[in-house]
Amino acid sequence: MTETNTYPIGTPGVPWGDEEKAEWLARQSVKRSYRDEVLDKLDSVSGAFERIHYGALSIDAERYPLFAFKTRDWHADRPNALITGGVHGYETSGVQGAIRFLLQKAESYAQWFNLVIAPCVSPWGYETINRWNPAALDPNRCFYADSPAEESAALMAFLSGLDVEFLAHLDLHETTDTDNTEFRPALAARDAKHQEIWQIPDGFYTVGDTEKPAEGFQRAIIESVEKVTHIAPPDDDGNIIGEPMQQPGVINYKASEWGLCMGVTGAANVTTTEVYPDSPKVDDENCTQAQVAAVEGGLGYLKDLGSDHGK
Repeated sequence: MTETNTYPIGTPGVPWGDEEKAEWLARQSVKRSYRDEVLDKLDSVSGAFERIHYGALSIDAERYPLFAFKTRDWHADRPNALITGGVHGYETSGVQGAIRFLLQKAESYAQWFNLVIAPCVSPWGYETINRWNPAALDPNRCFYADSPAEESAALMAFLSGLDVEFLAHLDLHETTDTDNTEFRPALAARDAKHQEIWQIPDGFYTVGDTEKPAEGFQRAIIESVEKVTHIAPPDDDGNIIGEPMQQPGVINYKASEWGLCMGVTGAANVTTTEVYPDSPKVDDENCTQAQVAAVEGGLGYLKDLGSDHGK
């Protein structure tokens, strides 16, 4: 573990103000197309799902509409499951995995679950390959009342409007080498707070909720994913990204206290999946497959428990 490097924006030891945040935003540029890589694919979603336009980003509402998909034939006696991707826009397989599941697998689970799927929560972040939003805020630390991150606020408002209880929420993410080379140094500079750089784990892992770890649910996800790709080992201290490993490939975070997306529903079974796309052992397709396997593993576990579990 080493301290983050000096970041090119701001004065060391002084938190960013509006000027520094504006400078950071000015340095960002579009690197890929939300239209081509996300929206065009969503045009092929099955009619079994209702397409819901739940908002748009103020930086460019026409370019960055926000969409979710909801089981059209909703049954009140079935458990509800939420799948989210792209809360951190730069985490590509989270978005592409949610889309792949929606296009190829979701309809087959409709006999057991009512599904809600938001494939790309942060489309500006997707296009610019960023963890933060244009206001230099991390949407995955902003899932709380009166959220300052419009991506988080829009999703919460949409879910609140559904007025349903969820049995499960799978939030699809990645851990990348740029966490150490860009995003943690940026965080240290923005907040003028020391940040340590942790060993990036080579492989897939999940993050459960400390308050309700759902061990069997996490284990089922790991067992499903390991058929597709490798699971992250602990570091020399028995940790993964600085947190004690609870079982193979699983750590826990304080979901609600930290404003994480996986804590937004209060569901009994929640997880944040973490794929490592920079591993020499994987490629983009393998990472997407891992995300789909994670969703299938989690939902399959709950299906096998019985339809009245968690009600």
